[in-house]
Amino acid sequence: MTVRVLRADERPAVPWKNGGGLTREVATFPGRAGMSDFVWRVSLADVAEPGPFSRFEGVDRIITLVECPGMVLTVDGTSHTVAERYVPFPFPGDAVTDCRLLGCSLVDFNVMVRRGRATAQVRIVRDRVPLTPLADTTLLAVVLDGSAVFEASGLVLDRFDAALIGDAPDEALKVTGSTALVTLTGTAAQG
Repeated sequence: MTVRVLRADERPAVPWKNGGGLTREVATFPGRAGMSDFVWRVSLADVAEPGPFSRFEGVDRIITLVECPGMVLTVDGTSHTVAERYVPFPFPGDAVTDCRLLGCSLVDFNVMVRRGRATAQVRIVRDRVPLTPLADTTLLAVVLDGSAVFEASGLVLDRFDAALIGDAPDEALKVTGSTALVTLTGTAAQG
């Protein structure tokens, strides 16, 4: 099994592209890619105030509420209430998007892929899941609540820890709580 562990306490908080909040990058491809040249990017964000989201031309996004009451996203003039934790919401990153908080500040989980170069699927798992990455696919597990254990190796991931998973025959992840399992597919989806 090939696993690269990405510990939560090793991620610096950096300002959003538009300066309206903070983000902690979990993983990106290619490594050390910036906001204008990533193929895919996964992060956790702190949203403390309402306001516009940064626009990313040619990017598709999936956002998942992790903490607090939620938000109303207005995407190209259409309102969407994102108030249920751990339910992924996809939208175009190049749409004009504004956020109104439904209470206190919140934490969200973000997956962004460059349209035409990669695709992403976010599945929330809460129990045991076999890990079988396919060719031209990268799996990324991010613990959103609780913990997760790789059964064969005994490797433990705590809250907000992540793991990029390569070849994983006969491996499974046992989740206590909620973990996002992100499948990244495309010609350049390797982590």
